[in-house]
Amino acid sequence: MVEAKDILPIYKVENNAIISMHGDVTIGYRVELPEIFTLSERDYEAYHQTWVKAIKLLPQHSIFLKQDWFTETKYKADYTIDRSFLSRSSEVFFNERPFLDHECYIFLTQKPKERKLSSSVYSNILRKSIVPSQTISPILFKDFLDSAGQFERILTDSGFVGLKSLNDDELAGTANKAGIIERYCFLLNKNNQPMIRDIHVKDEIVVGDKKVELYTLCDTENMPALCGSRINYDKYSTDRSKFSVGFASPLGSLLNCNHILSQYVFVSDVQKTIKRLEAKKLRLQSLSAYSRENSISGDATNDFLNEAIALQRLPIKAHFNVLVWSEDQEKSRDLKNLVSSAMAQLDAVAKQETDGQAQIWWAGLPGNAADFPMNDTFDTFIEQATCFFNLETGYRSSLSPFGLRLGDRLYGRPVHVDISDEPMRMGFTTNRNKFVLGPSGSGKSFFTNHMVRSYYEQGAHVVLVDVGHSYKGLCDLVGGYYFTYSESDPIKFNPFYLSEGDVLDTEKKESIKTLLLALWKKDDENFRRSEYVALSNALTLYFAQLANRPDIFPCFNTFYEFLSNEYVQVLETSKVKDRDFDINNFLYVLNPYYRGGEFDYLLNASENLELLHQPFIVIELDNIKDHPILFPVVTLILMEMFISKMRKLKGIRKVLLIEECWKAIAKEGMAEYIKYLFKTVRKYFGEAIVVTQEVEDIISSPIVKQAIINNSDCKILLDQSKYQNKFDAIQELLGLTEKEKSQILSMNKANDPKLKYKEVFISLGGQYSKVYRTEVSTSEYLAYTTEESEKLQVQKYAQQYGSIQKGIAVLANELKNKQ
Repeated sequence: MVEAKDILPIYKVENNAIISMHGDVTIGYRVELPEIFTLSERDYEAYHQTWVKAIKLLPQHSIFLKQDWFTETKYKADYTIDRSFLSRSSEVFFNERPFLDHECYIFLTQKPKERKLSSSVYSNILRKSIVPSQTISPILFKDFLDSAGQFERILTDSGFVGLKSLNDDELAGTANKAGIIERYCFLLNKNNQPMIRDIHVKDEIVVGDKKVELYTLCDTENMPALCGSRINYDKYSTDRSKFSVGFASPLGSLLNCNHILSQYVFVSDVQKTIKRLEAKKLRLQSLSAYSRENSISGDATNDFLNEAIALQRLPIKAHFNVLVWSEDQEKSRDLKNLVSSAMAQLDAVAKQETDGQAQIWWAGLPGNAADFPMNDTFDTFIEQATCFFNLETGYRSSLSPFGLRLGDRLYGRPVHVDISDEPMRMGFTTNRNKFVLGPSGSGKSFFTNHMVRSYYEQGAHVVLVDVGHSYKGLCDLVGGYYFTYSESDPIKFNPFYLSEGDVLDTEKKESIKTLLLALWKKDDENFRRSEYVALSNALTLYFAQLANRPDIFPCFNTFYEFLSNEYVQVLETSKVKDRDFDINNFLYVLNPYYRGGEFDYLLNASENLELLHQPFIVIELDNIKDHPILFPVVTLILMEMFISKMRKLKGIRKVLLIEECWKAIAKEGMAEYIKYLFKTVRKYFGEAIVVTQEVEDIISSPIVKQAIINNSDCKILLDQSKYQNKFDAIQELLGLTEKEKSQILSMNKANDPKLKYKEVFISLGGQYSKVYRTEVSTSEYLAYTTEESEKLQVQKYAQQYGSIQKGIAVLANELKNKQ
């Protein structure tokens, strides 16, 4: 048995570099790639050219090795944080959710000029000892670092890639954490503790209990006839849109198994390469009479040389391989089929290495790329070689402390997403307003419930204006105020009540005066200045009386009594004439709102009074949206309440979400309010959200088109498949790009049939867009559901077990046990 230390090609790790026994110097980078499913066709072209430019800067006798590690991982729930009932349910639900974790590394190696090339026959894994061939010149090392710095700058300046140099500990590891060299040897993921395992390489590679298989792309006859920066992803494409992924993505994030995708580019002396190929061409030409294959190979070599010289292309040698393994014996049997299928998507044929796999695997050890067997490489140009680079990674969680939990599109792993604050910091958006479009059954209510619940739990004040009782369950669960109308329990407010800490400022007085004038005068009837002054005086005197008489409860009843008793005398004393302010007419018109009148409940509420400081309020308008009296009053009170929150709650996020009822609000002359709100709410740490269902509503409403869409930098769309044949109108109206169109039309086309979820598209200022899963736990589902039968069942269990939280918990547990 040979010990690893006897053949290990690494001499030492120092100065953030790996020195091999042959004097090769390697520096490494941790690489951050763009998230999968977020790039457009134009992005892929620009991204591809970035790799070409960067690699052209590398010096002669250097090797570029890009390793993409994909390891099967499970989401680990964090139970140490104190969470709400629904957040805790979500954490339990996603615990142990499998996904493919991705890490990307780049290793740049500089070989000594006269270093002997390796082959399948001559490799350091087959020798018992290695002796350094020469030492490294400090000057050459500095030149190499300069070239690497330029390489790094080109990639980072592109905006697609982020690079971070690996230090000595990350390369060699520490006592408690394995470095990248140790991880490669023993196939450890980033969370594994350092562990030494037996490695068997004689007939097959076995690392501990992991059987390893190696598949290569190194023979030109097995390579695809055409390659590019991107390919169509058929699962997400439609007749009207093509969905792009990176050309090599089938070997990357889309290959669902433990694997390492290694991409090698060998930059050698161009003149020597040209000379070698010229000699090869002449040799093949002289042998062409003996074999048609020689003639064809000679022509291909000649074409290659013509392209290299005429187009100033840089000839290089390349190699690509996929190293796969599994600890699950069942899955081990499917590895070959998985890789072969992935290769077939590129129009390539997978070659399973047997005799030469040990040498290729060993050369993949960070710092040992110079010992790669060159007979397993092929001649090509950088432009073609970079097509086989994995360009993307999985979804990343935002580092922002604020946001909501959504799922990544491939595996449903929970990711933290900030669609309010972070986009403004990054310059994607200039406001937090949101426009939500989704037809019935698209999961719109689930997403909006999930979003406002997340915002509420993070300290936001949420005001929801709804039609259809979509938020009743959530409101009950969080203990919010729920205003709705029924014959037995009509809707009640109290605009005269001042919350603790609130004062009768000018804004409060103006809102009450506006309400009183709206109740007194018709829409087309103007009020005189004297009437306005009289009402202003009446309010001032009434609130002064309240300050002196704590026994009087502030409401419309006591205000009406103050007017009919004390204020009548004040007017008489002041000799105010009826034509200036007809108080008898005022009292007569407003009598229906006084005790015993038809609407005496509306302005005399004695409960749910702390509107300013209540963080969750739902106003449900379904039964009054067409009522000529109640609806205008409720909308005025709603406006006053949110503006009061907006101006008085300093440092607290304010959210106003208007569901389908915006159509009714617009009819009542509230267009100016909506415009004002959408333009100014940003200045008060607030956001306005409008939710709509029908495409025609957007197109036909100038209010939505001008005030809402133009001032909503965050656009959220749910399943639009039923509109795909007339999506051009939506695309033009919302100003969506072709990339965003393909993302939207791809939603829910390849959902996991074993899981229940809908997808949601989010665009931030037209600069960044992505599709997520809205997948929730059973408890969250029961809190959000809009299905009548499920809502009734939740209410039944809530009554039976004493609270909605206990009812949902019991019902969720029962449903889980039935599965």
